[in-house]
Amino acid sequence: MIEIEDFGLSEPGKLRAAINLGNILLVTGKNETGNPTGVSPSMAAAIARHLGFSVVYNTYPSPGAAADAVDRDEWDICLIAEDPKRAETIEFCGAYAEIEATYLVPAGSKIQSIEEVDQPGIRIAVSERSAYDLYLSRALKHAELKRAPGLAAAFELFQSQKLDVLAGLRPALLENAESLPGSRVLDGAYTAVRQAVGVKPGNPAFAKAVKRFVSDAKSNGLVAGLINEFGQRGRLSVAS
Repeated sequence: MIEIEDFGLSEPGKLRAAINLGNILLVTGKNETGNPTGVSPSMAAAIARHLGFSVVYNTYPSPGAAADAVDRDEWDICLIAEDPKRAETIEFCGAYAEIEATYLVPAGSKIQSIEEVDQPGIRIAVSERSAYDLYLSRALKHAELKRAPGLAAAFELFQSQKLDVLAGLRPALLENAESLPGSRVLDGAYTAVRQAVGVKPGNPAFAKAVKRFVSDAKSNGLVAGLINEFGQRGRLSVAS
């Protein structure tokens, strides 16, 4: 174990973890004290225990909000999807879980495959500043993204404006499809959203320790165990 003082964190003895409440696969509830529960909070707690800290959860409604807080010194680690844009201000220490991202189309849609989505005139509802929004913003050449603040708002926008496609994570889209008779979730994935642990740049000893833990957590079965414990098998997978 590395001594706490080696890391020079803002609050000695405490590891402040930024948790994105917007991902329902990774945060599945709250405990009796009001702290978040799920794969992501448990991963943060495991890192804290391993390094000799107590964990303090700082929660955010979206991954973008958590990422923005890096400059306000509100957290020591953040658990959000890694992305090149976010990596400009956050040092990612490895992905621990992956989620397929795909599309949902309404009843009667002529779109049959992911490859058919990027066409002129196609309007796609998406959760603003999600990892897949950032990816699609780079990848799409013709289709238009229509953004809303969060998964529920994107689904509402998709319905209210009768958009052509809803972008999202496969498990959430499958739930959306249950309330839209005739809708379809397209096969395959346009990307895999990799949920990672990030730290603030400029603390190489701390970053090295977190990277080592994330790597070990994948190989020793910890991540797989958390996925099973919180009922996310088949929805989340251990990151490669």
